[in-house]
Amino acid sequence: MKGISSSVIRWFQRISDSHLRFFALAVLLFWMKTYTAYRMEFNLGISNSMQQWLLFINPVSSALFFLGLSLLAKGKRSYIWLILIDFVLSFILYANIVYYRFFSDFITFPTLTQTNNFSSLGGSVLELLKWYDFIYFLDTIIIAAVIIKQRTKLQPIFLERYKKNLLFATAIFTFVTNLALAEIDRPQLLTRTFDRNYIVKYLGMYNYVIYDAIQSMKSSTQRAFANKSDVTTVLNHVQATYAKPNPEYFGKAKGMNVIYIHLESFQNFLINYKLNGQEVTPFLNSLTRDPNTMYFDNFFHQTGQGKTSDAEFMLENSLFGLPQGSVFTTKGQNTYQAAPAILSQLGYTSAVFHGNYKTFWNRNEIYKSFGFSHFFDASYYDMNDEDVLNYGLKDKPFFRESIPLLQTLKEPFYVKFITLSNHFPYLINDKEATIQPATTGDGSVDRYFQTARYLDEAIKEFFDYLKQSGLYDRSVIILYGDHYGISENHNEAMSQVIGKEITPFEHAQLQRVPLFIRVPGVKGGVMHQYGGQIDLLPTVLHLLGIDTKNYIQFGTDLLSPDHQQIVPFRNGDFVTPTVTAINGKYYETPTGEPIEKNKEIERDEQIVRTKLSLSDKVVYEDLLRFYTPKGFKPVDRTKYDYNNYEDKKEEKIEQK
Repeated sequence: MKGISSSVIRWFQRISDSHLRFFALAVLLFWMKTYTAYRMEFNLGISNSMQQWLLFINPVSSALFFLGLSLLAKGKRSYIWLILIDFVLSFILYANIVYYRFFSDFITFPTLTQTNNFSSLGGSVLELLKWYDFIYFLDTIIIAAVIIKQRTKLQPIFLERYKKNLLFATAIFTFVTNLALAEIDRPQLLTRTFDRNYIVKYLGMYNYVIYDAIQSMKSSTQRAFANKSDVTTVLNHVQATYAKPNPEYFGKAKGMNVIYIHLESFQNFLINYKLNGQEVTPFLNSLTRDPNTMYFDNFFHQTGQGKTSDAEFMLENSLFGLPQGSVFTTKGQNTYQAAPAILSQLGYTSAVFHGNYKTFWNRNEIYKSFGFSHFFDASYYDMNDEDVLNYGLKDKPFFRESIPLLQTLKEPFYVKFITLSNHFPYLINDKEATIQPATTGDGSVDRYFQTARYLDEAIKEFFDYLKQSGLYDRSVIILYGDHYGISENHNEAMSQVIGKEITPFEHAQLQRVPLFIRVPGVKGGVMHQYGGQIDLLPTVLHLLGIDTKNYIQFGTDLLSPDHQQIVPFRNGDFVTPTVTAINGKYYETPTGEPIEKNKEIERDEQIVRTKLSLSDKVVYEDLLRFYTPKGFKPVDRTKYDYNNYEDKKEEKIEQK
């Protein structure tokens, strides 16, 4: 063994005789160490060969650039810089490894200020350390050992300026190429910021740290310049546009449970749609005829780049998502006055059920700001290979396994079930497909009907449980579509589906998503008023007997006679019962015929701009920290923990 060690040392000594070869070796060791950590420590969800390749190459640009900084030092100091830089980067990597082992997440700059996240590890921190962890510093140790042993023989490093420039140009070129390939596999990666896992998977750990620092600085700057006086303008607007409750509906659901069912990627054209003579969603179709269910057939999603997370954000807060990126990932630490927090002060227990992991869309952080009592993520479910597909647990096992968790909650409760199976690219096996695909020739469009049918069947099973348990008669049940399922990239296939050309006007009309609100004892029917996701919170709160007048909310009660039927889209376009405005062109909503801009359109455009800009101001500047409605108790984030290490450890012991 001693002979082998001596041989290795001699080999490194020979390498060190050329400082450039030595630098190349340091880069190679650092690269391989980082890639090993990716594969061993992180669950990054590699699903195709492109992602595997990007994961392999993404440490290269960081290694070349950061280790290359050591070459800027003069003489032998370059070796010291090399050791220090390698150690710092190794420490960043290892810190994230230990953090990930507990939180299944990566460290962000905001979490560094949340000492409770780290202190919650308690005495269990030692259990997070592994015997082999030294390998994450092995390259630093080897480099340092060789440099120390050879210190008298080391030659000062001197590189001509053009060689240094070439090195950094290579690092930048490698990063740009990496980013371009990442954008091909995951468009708008940096602006949509789905998940920290995605940034690490596509761009690497060290580039993620830089990205997170930039995002944090931007957030801090916007927030820093805000003050209490900024709230006044916002308050004046929301109170001027407040729609008072309809006495026919106000308080009709007082004290009832609230059950939301989130219909992933579900567009409204599916309702009552027949494919080859068969109803695609027979159960949801039946709800349009239920005597106690209100079905809104002119309800639009208003999501931006945040997609699902934007829908959730509007649902809980009646604030718009941001024009770029997702509130969930960039403003998770903000102050909010969300539905769970409002209802908690009336004795409601709140929970979210989701068959994906808690870090996706930063839910484990922003749900604390919303005040959710419980978050049942994938760690509470049996995530076996047979039942997991695409983005998480299939809908049928998801609802079945959610029932025992639901039964643990004290009534009245406010709960949300987030489905996943009806998600692009709409994968489903032959065994579970109970309807034939469409025949447009576009695979994702053709399968869309099959996964929608599967979702419909899963919801029916869950409704059967609600009826058998008695919850059906003491709960408000709300089903809503979160965003479109078929994008503009599939217009040719969609034109076959709906039997007409998909013009910009038709595309806007296809942004309708279903909304069902079932209230026991309240007369239902098809409701034709125009509205969007921003309007859902005030509608539900008024049904529960909670007046929203003193809250900062940008939607209005769909059931109110004063409801404003202007539906802003996140890009500034809008639709009303009379006008559809798309990219500076205007159409009659009932006919689709082009029309010229008039004073009514100018007024509506101004209303839309004002709503979006003021909502953005609230979110970017975290203005709700300056305003507390009468009777509302602000959320204390430190009281919420969705990942109790000791409890999970005890559960695993009991299972053994």
